[in-house]
Amino acid sequence: MSKIRVASLTGEEAAQRVPELARLRIAVFREFPYLYDGSLDYEERYLRTYLESRDAVIVAALDGDAIVGAATALPLEDETEEVIAPFAAQGRDVPAIFYFGASVLLRPYRGQGIGVAFFDRREAHARALGRFRWTCFCAVDRSAGHPRRPPGYVPLDAFWEKRGYRRVPGLETSFSWKDLDEEKESPKRMLFWMKELER
Repeated sequence: MSKIRVASLTGEEAAQRVPELARLRIAVFREFPYLYDGSLDYEERYLRTYLESRDAVIVAALDGDAIVGAATALPLEDETEEVIAPFAAQGRDVPAIFYFGASVLLRPYRGQGIGVAFFDRREAHARALGRFRWTCFCAVDRSAGHPRRPPGYVPLDAFWEKRGYRRVPGLETSFSWKDLDEEKESPKRMLFWMKELER
């Protein structure tokens, strides 16, 4: 395996890579806990949000020229209403929050520090913009007894806590998608984690 390079994608390069990023997201999100039966059309439209946000960032892990992982982030105020609404309802300062959209990495590349690099790069981007006090993300809430939970599955909570993130009680939303074993979309409970940025 060649040395993995982590780099930010911007402008035309990011636009050209959208189909590849969409396929990567679908491949990784098929796994537990998301079990996402995704479509390229939806994923490519979703990723365009990051191209249209002036302060967004797409961080990619590249093995040679192939993207094997990616992490996205943008100002919370550029996200959809279902993401913004829970923060507004708690009276939080939405313009001061930078939102981490997703972090996906193919299985053979995990455990090599790439996930840490994804967090570091996105936090550095938020700090460089100079107007954000917090970073946040959300994660799906699956029950411990979920029938498709793999044996030995370990949630990422400890990894996130080591990065300084804490789950915020009462701060949650729902996203709808079709699980692999569902006939149609259903709402999934999403829990938010936050961290105050160090200056």
